Amino acid sequence: MGSYLVEPVDRLPFGGPDKARRYATERYRGAVGLDWYSCDPTLRFLLRHHLGERGLAWAEPRLRELGALMGGPIAERAEETDRNPPRLEKYDRWGRDVSRVVTPPSFEEARRDLVATSLTRPEFAAEAREAGVDPAPLAVTWSYLLDQADIGMACALGTGGDMVVGLTEMFAPDDVRERVRGLFAAGYFSGEAAQMLTERSGGSDLGALESTATPDGDAWRLNGFKWFASNAGGSAFVVLAKPEGAPDGVRGVAPFLVLRERRDGSRNGVRIRRLKDKLGTRSVASGEVEFTDAEAFLLAPSGTGGGGDGRGLARMMEMTNAARLGIAMMGLGCARRSLVESLCYTRAREAFGGPLYDKPLMRRRLAEMIVETEAVQAMVFDGYLGRPRLRVGAPLIKLRAARLGVTAASAAVEIHGGNGYVEQWPVARILRDAQVNPIWEGGDNILCLDVRRAIERHDAHEPFFDRVAAALANAPADAPADLVADRAGHLREAVGAWRKLDPETAEARLYPLAGYMADVYAAALLVEQAAWEREEHGTDRKALVARLYARAHLAERGPLRGIDGPAEDLERFTDLAEGALVDDRP
Repeated sequence: MGSYLVEPVDRLPFGGPDKARRYATERYRGAVGLDWYSCDPTLRFLLRHHLGERGLAWAEPRLRELGALMGGPIAERAEETDRNPPRLEKYDRWGRDVSRVVTPPSFEEARRDLVATSLTRPEFAAEAREAGVDPAPLAVTWSYLLDQADIGMACALGTGGDMVVGLTEMFAPDDVRERVRGLFAAGYFSGEAAQMLTERSGGSDLGALESTATPDGDAWRLNGFKWFASNAGGSAFVVLAKPEGAPDGVRGVAPFLVLRERRDGSRNGVRIRRLKDKLGTRSVASGEVEFTDAEAFLLAPSGTGGGGDGRGLARMMEMTNAARLGIAMMGLGCARRSLVESLCYTRAREAFGGPLYDKPLMRRRLAEMIVETEAVQAMVFDGYLGRPRLRVGAPLIKLRAARLGVTAASAAVEIHGGNGYVEQWPVARILRDAQVNPIWEGGDNILCLDVRRAIERHDAHEPFFDRVAAALANAPADAPADLVADRAGHLREAVGAWRKLDPETAEARLYPLAGYMADVYAAALLVEQAAWEREEHGTDRKALVARLYARAHLAERGPLRGIDGPAEDLERFTDLAEGALVDDRP
């Protein structure tokens, strides 16, 4: 029995026990309370392949502990922090500007537990290597599980940490480098970093920014105003600015390191004007940040006139691909959480004589969510763990994953009906949070432009086609390898035709080209996973997922639009659903 008070309406004669059972609301438990590692067969499948049986056996006790933490306290605190987000304490009692971000207890408790149990921290990586286990798949898993609970917290902990540390190690003075090492002793996901790029003059058009840096000994004085800076309460920032005298435009932009405190221990000239009142991701404090003669350090080799080599922005954007994979993981986390909530809800909700889970139209929708989520899961994990990394991989993966996070969350709201539109149910927050992923680290148009840049400057489509061919090399007979290979050939023709278009038309055609590339890439990876499953387990569920995905995205649908096609999504729905979620709660 639940914790609610029994009221007269609860004692009405509903017409029989079967009808009364529909009102036993304690049956609606959702994803919170599950061990998110153990309930996820797709994750266990990937880790078994990447770690091997021995490696997975070593990692599983830690993964179960982590799965219970993410599916319990972290998910619960995310709801509390969303209702009581960080606030700005602008002035102290003497009227002095302190620009202090005050976070609620729910946030601090979650951050403490996450940093302590992170599978990304250096000591854990060393422990794994000592046991002969590759720590990389485990670090990816930590992010995958956290992003199902709270992508805002993932942003607060991980925004730009690798960029701050990487650029500092290359270019900062020795004493500054030591201070940064101390800040990130617990790893990149410590909540200490932020990237400060966007200004009122433009977000993606970084060449138009107006923040300026002036030489001051071996440091610089930085002045400017950043319009949207996430994790504004951090301690170490990568800030884009133009060195005094640098040319206007992209080549004049350089990255600088700004710390919350100056070398002498005094407060640096970093002022937070206000925190943004955002649609979602309320657990990360995003604000407007002003720099007033802030002590800064150039994160680029010294060039003519001391303003760098003109490649500061390009060098930083190369590192941005890792950040784009992080946003893609957030999209996947939103999609996976939406799927789990939808499966849990439809199994409990009864209407029209039975559970929603058993209705053909609902099964069609759930099967589609399962297939699309596993396709994006394959892309994101390949982006992180595939070698060599594809130059076009990050923009393609983010393009597909970020959008799926929104559409899956929207579907989950619809599946929950009116309840889904109410903030006491989790899917409303997931939808609000997911909407930021297509914006962070570049919207769809920016990603398409990056695909163009990669193809035109680096012939990056060639390694892409090599990866597709490798994924199809050992395909089992029941996977759609021939169809995917055929479409890959057509895609190669499409790339060639696109390169001959006039510049304006070519730019307009970038979106369908990138979408075609993502379709072929995802389908090939699912075929590859089908081969792994056949070889390692002798089963064919991934081949089914690959067929359904290829049928939806690559097959010619014919004059009947596929209505006369096979109904494998219904005939084998149990295989799909039980392979996506194991909920053995009594």
